[in-house]
Amino acid sequence: MKKVLSLSALIAATLAPSAMAAEEVNVYSYRQPFLVEPIFKKFTDETGIQVNVKFAKKGLSEKLAQEGKLSPADVILTTDISRLANLANKDLVQAVDSEIIDANVPAQYRDSDDKWVALTLRTRNVYSSRDRVGRLAADFSYADLANPEWKGKICTRSGKHPYNVSLVASMIANNGEAAAKTWLEGVKANLARKPQGNDRAQVKAVKEGLCDIALGNSYYLGKMVNNPKQVAWAESVYINFPGQSAEGTHVNVSGMAMAKYAPNKDNAKKLMEFLTADTAQKMYADVNYEYPVKEGVKRSELVASWGDFKADTLALETIADNHTKAIKLLDEVKFDL
Repeated sequence: MKKVLSLSALIAATLAPSAMAAEEVNVYSYRQPFLVEPIFKKFTDETGIQVNVKFAKKGLSEKLAQEGKLSPADVILTTDISRLANLANKDLVQAVDSEIIDANVPAQYRDSDDKWVALTLRTRNVYSSRDRVGRLAADFSYADLANPEWKGKICTRSGKHPYNVSLVASMIANNGEAAAKTWLEGVKANLARKPQGNDRAQVKAVKEGLCDIALGNSYYLGKMVNNPKQVAWAESVYINFPGQSAEGTHVNVSGMAMAKYAPNKDNAKKLMEFLTADTAQKMYADVNYEYPVKEGVKRSELVASWGDFKADTLALETIADNHTKAIKLLDEVKFDL
């Protein structure tokens, strides 16, 4: 009798975690708490599914690999197409078959094997000094950054930063490796200083007169406008969308994927579908000044004030496929030195 009871107890103990996990979903996130926690609360309110989040600044792919089949992770949130592609290349995620996600997210912003999907869009802009330059011409393109007229007038962060690597990868995809290398050499020759700092630091440098134009992601302008210590930087520049008469403005993303061994697969899928739908997309847009990936979702008032733009139509997969070549070219031209 004792053996039977022990076996029953063992079975109950084994099943209990699964039963508890049926109403939860575990997220590994590079995205900051202020952005995702309100969205997760809304998801829980609507579905009753509790969202458990582990935040990190780096090392999530390594953690997933170490945990293997024992990993509690269901959904991974990250930024930059290279990180999303890296998860798939390392076989750390699984395909998600969802008609809802397919309907919400354009194919350009999804993996062809359904192993990752974009959540928000951010553009790689050129900021120009209001006082010394004004708005750039409507036909200004990334190629123009290599023109001699900008010698000693450009600021940017490290070429090896994912935002710039993705831009270079897009130049390779659009124009070929040789042309991209020549372009990089021209941009390097036009730098006002050695690449350094983050995107906001480049706008600050424009404000201080160290350079006249700078590369930076769009959403940083929103952050600066709403930061009392940085609003003067934002007010010193115009935001420009390059490539409107050419390939279009380069777009990068934040995105998500389902962990390969997700223990709460059904709940993970529900969360992923929720994150691509109207409510979450609007919340992302309002809180972090990003562009919704779902068409038709209203942009925040501030972001809308920057104007419309034509995005580069390159598939994100194509950009990711050229990342290694982009890093190679950056090394060859010694861009950061």
